[in-house]
Amino acid sequence: MSAVRSNRQRYAARLNAFKAALPPDRRDVPHLLELVARVGTLDAADLNFPDHVSAVNEAAVRAALAASGVRLNGLAMRHYGEPDFAIGAFTNPDPAIRRKAIDQAREAIDTCARLGARQLTLWMGQDGFDYAFQVDYARAWDDTISAMAEVADHNREIDVAIECKPNDPRAYSLMPDVGLTLLASKELDRPNVGVTLDFAHVLQADEMPAHAASLVARHSRLLGVHLNDGYGKRDDGLMVGTVHPVATVELFVELDRVGYDGVIYFDTFPDLSGLNPVEEVRTNVQMAERLRAVAGKLRANRDLAAAIARQDAALSQRIVARALYGE
Repeated sequence: MSAVRSNRQRYAARLNAFKAALPPDRRDVPHLLELVARVGTLDAADLNFPDHVSAVNEAAVRAALAASGVRLNGLAMRHYGEPDFAIGAFTNPDPAIRRKAIDQAREAIDTCARLGARQLTLWMGQDGFDYAFQVDYARAWDDTISAMAEVADHNREIDVAIECKPNDPRAYSLMPDVGLTLLASKELDRPNVGVTLDFAHVLQADEMPAHAASLVARHSRLLGVHLNDGYGKRDDGLMVGTVHPVATVELFVELDRVGYDGVIYFDTFPDLSGLNPVEEVRTNVQMAERLRAVAGKLRANRDLAAAIARQDAALSQRIVARALYGE
């Protein structure tokens, strides 16, 4: 991973968040991309496969991307739309349904390549369990690793990012946290496999975002960052820095340290609380820029580095507070 990152951060936002600003008959991808472009500070979009883009509308999506000037960063695999996958996609006990899930992910890889996207994100929300004695844990793990390997090997030019989350919709996800996701990445041992971190998911797993980013950069590849906030009990999808501004600043410091130069994706949910999605994203960008500027100053702060070296939390918190809130 490069140790130098661009000073101009690129941002993307959750496409479905913009649906609330459109009438039901205009909630298609072209109209959603028009709103993304209207924000004025977004550079890219991630689309869900197959609900946003598939063979049925690929040409229309290509034209809409060109017309809006929005770059396609990647696709996110979404198996949740089909009842067949309710008890598992890559872990489904029915070989035919499992094969269907793998083939859909391989099709998503092909779509990425045709549309010029760089990566496919795998959030395996259906692959987990709800009860003791429900699954064969070893088989579920082996089935997932072999499926991910097949997807990654389909086209080594496309990166495959594993996004972990403790639960939802299953009570227990097979890859709930950074540690197990890194174990999967190690077992996969593919150069095009890495991890996407979601700030709220990391909080749900009782992990510290900056620590998680450090581990991913150490043991795998940090391919994506989903920025949001929450109270740690569920995937709240709140605006950036509204609950954990200090942890967000620390994450930005760590992203600078490891040389992350990818897109920051705002995975927030304005549609759930009646916010104007365009204004909500503008707030996310403004807050991210402010906190990133603070992080830039703190990374070069020798007093902070000395305090951290001594694990002097009292002093480090004063230094961070001055940087965030002034004297």
